[in-house]
Amino acid sequence: MAIPDFQSCMLPFLKVISDGKEYSISEIIDKVSDYFGLSKEERELLLPSGNQAIINNRVGWTRTYLLKAGLIKRTKRAHYAITEEGLKLLESNPDKINIRTLMNYEDFRKWREATVSGQAIEDEQNRFETPEEAIEKNAKLINDLLADELLEKVKKMSPNFFENLVLELLLKMGYGGALKEAGSLTGGPGDEGIDGIIKEDKLGLDMIYLQAKRWDNVVGRPEIQKFAGALLGKKASKGIFITTSYFSKDAEDFPKSLDKKIVLIDGKKLAELMIEHNVGVYVQKTIEIKKIDNDYFAEED
Repeated sequence: MAIPDFQSCMLPFLKVISDGKEYSISEIIDKVSDYFGLSKEERELLLPSGNQAIINNRVGWTRTYLLKAGLIKRTKRAHYAITEEGLKLLESNPDKINIRTLMNYEDFRKWREATVSGQAIEDEQNRFETPEEAIEKNAKLINDLLADELLEKVKKMSPNFFENLVLELLLKMGYGGALKEAGSLTGGPGDEGIDGIIKEDKLGLDMIYLQAKRWDNVVGRPEIQKFAGALLGKKASKGIFITTSYFSKDAEDFPKSLDKKIVLIDGKKLAELMIEHNVGVYVQKTIEIKKIDNDYFAEED
C-alpha cells in the first residue's frame, strides 16, 4: 500500500502505544509501519533529499503534533507514552485523528495560532505532507523548472562553448581532482569522435574520454557505436557521452554489452548535474533547517 500521510498516522500512533508503556520513537515507527502493512521497500523509501526515510519523517511529525496537543508525553530522550487525554480520546472510538481534531485541544490551538496565520491554519488542515516534504517538493519543482530553462540556454550556445561546459562540469564533479591540467579539449577536425579527455590520476595513467553532442534530435545506437570505436582506437576503457537531447532505447542498451565502461548523460541529467555542482547557476537563497544537537545536551554522570 501507499505510505500513509502524517495525519493518517495520528490514530495508529496512539493505538500502538495505548497500553500505557514507554516506547522509543524507532519502536513506534516500526509498530505504525506494521499497522499499515508497509513492505521493506516502503519502509526504506527516502525523501527526495535522501536524508531520511519518508515513514520516519511522517511519524516524527505525528509525534510532534500529538505532543503539542498533550495526547502523548516524552518520558526520556526519544521515548514516549500515551497520556490520560490520549486514552480518553481513544475511548471515544474516533474513526480518525487529524489536525482538526487536535485544534480542539487548547495547548495545540495556542501553539498553531502563535506560529501560523489563520488562513495558513485552515490550509494546513487540508495538507497531508510534512513541512520537510513541502519544502523538498517545492524545491524540486523550482529545480525542475530551472533545469528546463538551463537546458534551453545551453542549446543556444556554440558547440565549442558546450564542450568547455562539459569539461568544467566533470572537473567540478571531481574527475581529474584539483589538477590544473586535469582536463583538455581535443575536439575539431579529425577528432575521431573524441571531444575531450579527463585525467583520473595525477600521472595521467587512467583517462576518461568525452563525447559532447549539442543536439535536439534523439541520439541513436550508431552514435554510441562510433564512440565505442573511437575508444577502441585510443585503447581506452572509459568514456562519457553527453548530449543535450536524449538517447534511444537501443543506444542505452548498447554499452551494457561492452567490456569497456561508457556512461550516457542525457539533457535532463546534464541540467540536474549543472544545478547540483553550480555550473551556469548561482545560489539565490539558502534556507537552513536545524535540529536539536542531543550530544550537546548530554551530561556526564
